[in-house]
Amino acid sequence: MDSTSDKRGGSPEKHAWHAVDIKDTLAEFDVRKENGLTGDEAQERLKRYGPNQLREAQSQPWWRILLGQFQSIVIYLLGGAAILAFATGRLPEGFAVLAVLLVNTTIGFVSEWKAVRSMAALRRLGEHMTRVRREGNEREIAASEIVPGDIVMLEAGDLVPADLRLLEAEHLRVNEAPLTGESVAVSKMTDTLAADTDLADRNNMLYKGTSIADGTAVGVAAATGSETELGRVSALAESAEGTVTPLQRRLDQLGRRLAILTIFIAIAVAAVGFLVREQQAALVIETALALGVAAIPEGLPIVATIALARGMYLMAARNALVNQLTAVETLGATRVIFSDKTGTLTENRMRLQKIVTPTGDLAMEEAETGEALADKAGVRRVLEVGLLCNGASLKQQQGEDNPRGDPTEIALLAGGKDLGLERKSLLEERPESRVEKFEPRLKKMATFHQENGRYYVAVKGAPEAVLDVCSDILAAEDSTEPLDDDTRRQWIERANELAGEGLRLLAMAEKKTETEDSDPYEKLCFLGLVGLLDPPREKVKEAIDACQAAGIRVEMVTGDQAETATAIARAVGIVGGKDDPETVCMLGRDIGSPEDIDEDHQEKIYRANIFARVSPEQKLDLVTIYQNRGEIVAMTGDGVNDAPALKKADIGIAMGKRGTEAAKQVADMVLKDDAFETIVAAVRQGRVIFGNIRKSVVFMLTTNVAEVLAVAIATGAGWPLPLLPLQILYLNVLTDVFPALALGVGPASGNEMKEPPRSPRESVLTRAHWTEITGFAALMATCVLAALLLAEHWLGLTELEAVTVSFLTLAFGKLWFTFVLRNPRSPILGNEITRNPWVWGALALCIVLLAAAVYLPLLSGLLQTRILGWQPWLLILTMSVIPLLAGQTVREIQRRRVAE
Repeated sequence: MDSTSDKRGGSPEKHAWHAVDIKDTLAEFDVRKENGLTGDEAQERLKRYGPNQLREAQSQPWWRILLGQFQSIVIYLLGGAAILAFATGRLPEGFAVLAVLLVNTTIGFVSEWKAVRSMAALRRLGEHMTRVRREGNEREIAASEIVPGDIVMLEAGDLVPADLRLLEAEHLRVNEAPLTGESVAVSKMTDTLAADTDLADRNNMLYKGTSIADGTAVGVAAATGSETELGRVSALAESAEGTVTPLQRRLDQLGRRLAILTIFIAIAVAAVGFLVREQQAALVIETALALGVAAIPEGLPIVATIALARGMYLMAARNALVNQLTAVETLGATRVIFSDKTGTLTENRMRLQKIVTPTGDLAMEEAETGEALADKAGVRRVLEVGLLCNGASLKQQQGEDNPRGDPTEIALLAGGKDLGLERKSLLEERPESRVEKFEPRLKKMATFHQENGRYYVAVKGAPEAVLDVCSDILAAEDSTEPLDDDTRRQWIERANELAGEGLRLLAMAEKKTETEDSDPYEKLCFLGLVGLLDPPREKVKEAIDACQAAGIRVEMVTGDQAETATAIARAVGIVGGKDDPETVCMLGRDIGSPEDIDEDHQEKIYRANIFARVSPEQKLDLVTIYQNRGEIVAMTGDGVNDAPALKKADIGIAMGKRGTEAAKQVADMVLKDDAFETIVAAVRQGRVIFGNIRKSVVFMLTTNVAEVLAVAIATGAGWPLPLLPLQILYLNVLTDVFPALALGVGPASGNEMKEPPRSPRESVLTRAHWTEITGFAALMATCVLAALLLAEHWLGLTELEAVTVSFLTLAFGKLWFTFVLRNPRSPILGNEITRNPWVWGALALCIVLLAAAVYLPLLSGLLQTRILGWQPWLLILTMSVIPLLAGQTVREIQRRRVAE
């Protein structure tokens, strides 16, 4: 058994049980097929290898989420300001800063904790049972108790509990979509395969997480728990490094620049005050503290968090559960969406699409229920064979469809029902007497039916296999003619042509015989072909068109065949028609490792828009290659095979209904309705959020820079401080936050999806934004200082009264400045700012708060403000409106230039 454990614990080549014959496999595990393991052996191996369970990804604990709220340069600066305030005995300022920190962390923590709890609700799994052979007897045990060497028995409908090397396979077909992305059941056998056989082609293996569609199986457990293919994919997902979102990167960048600027200005002004102006240490510390508080946009984390939380709420209303706040914004910056095919772009359910016969064809989308078969006898005969030669059922449980069996056979039954034919009624006319189940080697199956003292034989299978055993072909409703080689070749070519359209083809044939014991596969009459397809999901084409119109590339990444992938890509609009030169399909094995590919090969990858037969590792490599190019990558998927790439992508999007737990656990967002168009809504919302946050940042930085300039200039000139530290904090946390928040939750303009995605290298603020911030801040600071000097020297007010004038001038100047942040294309009155009800509510609230700062004794004493007469108020209103008038003049000039 040492060699066995070495194989399972080593490289992928040592896991190649598909390349080991049955006899050697059983010898390696020291087990006999007839007896299975003994109870003692099973217990010993359970201790050695552990339970047959995957390691479940743990959600972040509450304390880690709480600590994460403090990982911001703005929070660090606020913490430093609080420490400085307490160290110098300025307790009110210190407690005020701590209150700001508490508000920031509480809002962020509550929003993210709710998201984590919602995601946890999706992850509840139940244990299932499975049959094994132990000590010569069959018994049912929990799947978690299976150990390497167990003999496992399965039948249709069972989940595969571990990786099994097949010992017996009776008409066995398996649904491997969760692992490989293949939407059609795969036939299995027991023959030994080559060691380099691809995962999707290892037909003598069953893998944990897949399910039995038809037939029975006996296999030996070759790997359990984390050593299974499912466990290996899970480990890939865990090792895939999550990326920091674009908004996080940009806000952190901005925070670092503000930190450097704050420290530099504080040191410079303190040096001037202490060395040049010979001010007292207490005044220098007060000035430095005022500058530090002024330079920090305390409201930025609050505004960004609430804007993102509102985006999360809006997305939840659209059936998208967001795991992290920044995920919605990330979609707004996305430039490439890698979409899985099965269950994401398609319904993950085969449907009858077309019936092709020598006497006429029928396309299902053109058929009218109950009338389609009235004048198409050839089509009806093909469909009758498909229903009679069928082992599936369309049972209902509790009023809902509960089909059982092979997906292609279920599709035939459903298609027949749509056209007015049901298997039950056909069997009443022709009772079934014998079944030849599907045989992978023969690629066909047959059923015998009693009919007027004779037997009717219905045969279906792969086109080439069925045509090879046909001697006649349907010529008219009730006549046949010999099937010659040329005609047979023409039908094979027709089948290949239809396969190129992505259809799964089955050939139908029939004959009548005198005895039930006759060979079903000789002297058949060929009736025609049926084409089946896993169709595109409803509205997915419109969603992809919207993405492409917004400059977002949508590319298909699937484990399915290239022909099927290309056909679906055409159907949903990822690529153009059949002759579109831009349609490039690349196989997974041709992608290569991100570390090894050269520039020419990178360009080939970038030109491709369909990636087929892709393994989990190759999906991960593909995401890495595009991220190395600087692209913001989103990945959609629902299968276990998608999990590593979902985690590695800038944003992973899992399907909620059909998605596996592995996909949901690592995804940033789960689509509860599995609708691709929900992604488009998220992209739009992400762009709205970024635009709104940008407006909020411009607003806060403009007013904060104005505060810094006013304090710095007044200190250098030897004037009184125009703003005290607590006054600045009051403005930044209250009267700044509400207008900024109103801007941050503003409605969409309707033009978000008409613009290309932002450049991944574009910062929150461009050079043009910084130019505006500097210009308007300088003007605002000038008005504040002018108001201070006029109040003191012209109106003859005391120092604290003059400071109250400068404080209120800046406060109202900030409020009016909100209207300057309209789009240059918008008119002065009817624009997105004036139509935003949140803006008007924020302004009204702030005016009340400013009045309270002057007229409420307790608050007035804390802020050191004074009650003013009508002349100072007139001065305040006059000086505060100057930045608004200047700003609107600039916007009008810009609007006229744009119009020209």
